[in-house]
Amino acid sequence: MTKERGGMTAGGAIFQRLKALGVEYVFANSGTDFPPIIEGLAEAAAKGVELPQAIPIPHEHAAMGMAHGHYLMSGRAQAVMLHTNVGLANGAIGAINAACDHVPMLLMSGRTPVTEGGRFGARTVPIGWGQEMFDQTALVRESVKWDYELRFPEQVAPLLDRAHAIASSTPRGPVYLALPREVLCQPVAPETLAGGPSMVPACAAPDPAAITRAAEMLAGAARPVIIAQRGAGDAASFAAFADWVADWGIPVCSWWATHLALDTDHPCHVGPDPGPWLAEADVVVVLDCLAPWWPDRHCLSPEAKVIHLGPDPLFSRAPARTFRCDLAVAGETALTIPALIAAMGQAPADHVALSARRQKVAAAAAADLAGRHAQAQAGRDGGISKAWVSHCLSEALADRPSSVFSELGTILGPLERRGHRSWFQEPHSGGLGWSFPAAMGARLAAPERTVVATIGDGSYMFANPTACHQIAEALGLNILVIVLNNAEVGGRARLGPGALPRRVCRARQHRAVDRAQPRS
Repeated sequence: MTKERGGMTAGGAIFQRLKALGVEYVFANSGTDFPPIIEGLAEAAAKGVELPQAIPIPHEHAAMGMAHGHYLMSGRAQAVMLHTNVGLANGAIGAINAACDHVPMLLMSGRTPVTEGGRFGARTVPIGWGQEMFDQTALVRESVKWDYELRFPEQVAPLLDRAHAIASSTPRGPVYLALPREVLCQPVAPETLAGGPSMVPACAAPDPAAITRAAEMLAGAARPVIIAQRGAGDAASFAAFADWVADWGIPVCSWWATHLALDTDHPCHVGPDPGPWLAEADVVVVLDCLAPWWPDRHCLSPEAKVIHLGPDPLFSRAPARTFRCDLAVAGETALTIPALIAAMGQAPADHVALSARRQKVAAAAAADLAGRHAQAQAGRDGGISKAWVSHCLSEALADRPSSVFSELGTILGPLERRGHRSWFQEPHSGGLGWSFPAAMGARLAAPERTVVATIGDGSYMFANPTACHQIAEALGLNILVIVLNNAEVGGRARLGPGALPRRVCRARQHRAVDRAQPRS
């Protein structure tokens, strides 16, 4: 189609523009809408034009999960391209997960031709009538920040620029662009694709006045606590956060954490239960938490003041979320944490009281960690518990640069995790089957790391495992997948009908981790 129409088509131009935007991979599951795109790829290959790598993915859910996992490891938005409404429907769960997790990606799918003849790219086979919808975008509209439909070929560059900028702006998230086949088949002037992005993302920094107020509240607090679910920003702010909470003796609770904010053996990491801390806290910092506590189980002290920090501290996409908020500080976590640390550095401090608080928090953290290790040891009796699997995996991964993607699988505490991007748990949206493809995307982004997916047996089935194993084999993605038969949702994990002896379990895990190392 590129030659027949006398130049590059809009379909052939898409990958060229994605390259200009810094996209490295397009995870694609193609169909009848893709001929002009495929011809554009073939022409670029013949001419030696460098484009993002197109990776054919045999199931849309896997494509979405791989883009998700790649971003978690690389920090760069990738693209997913699907087939009309049916492909988009299969990818919708991935869009829900990405939206909940504030993960940017450029989601595209073809649009069944509107015309029934007389125009290049019009409908040809019966499926063109069967896949037509009044509002195809409705399949993902509630899960994307922005959506549009390509109307004219000259819009390719400006619309992709806008999509990428919005996806990567605070708060980040997926965007969607529909691609009608008639438009993809139309010629586009190559000069319109030249140059860098015409639009850049907006990165929100915290309001200095709000930071000052938060610092004053924390500096004056006798019993502060931080609840962190989605990490502590980038590698630099992660390290600074660890030093800061240690200096100030502030306990950090990892209630339902999806990203690691603090090493599990840090003297301020007090485990996942916020209940005892919330009951006596006078200042609570909610660090990028969708649901910082369980309302009918955890009791917040009536005197407590609550500070919410994060890219979207009030989580405006959630229709009902009424956790108390006395101060909201909006901004990227990687910018908010250093700003708060700087402001706290200028605040007065009672060093005697701080020393006593540090000791109390460190003792509580040590007791929690010891209790979880005891739980792991006890888990060997009568079967292999989640805690015991987590403990064994922790030993197998010791001193290895590694990332664990857990989906109703292993648990923090018995599984010791240290370092930025070392732990990810399934998004709170609950779109199952996330861990396996996300781990593959992460390994694609960071081939030097050992990547492990730990999955409940139900989630493993939701991941379309045949497709995932095929992808891993085809791309040489050496990841370790541990499937836990937990017998019920969130229940005790038993791997098989009986217990494996400890030495067998450990040996098998070590061999599996060794096989998951990068190839030389």
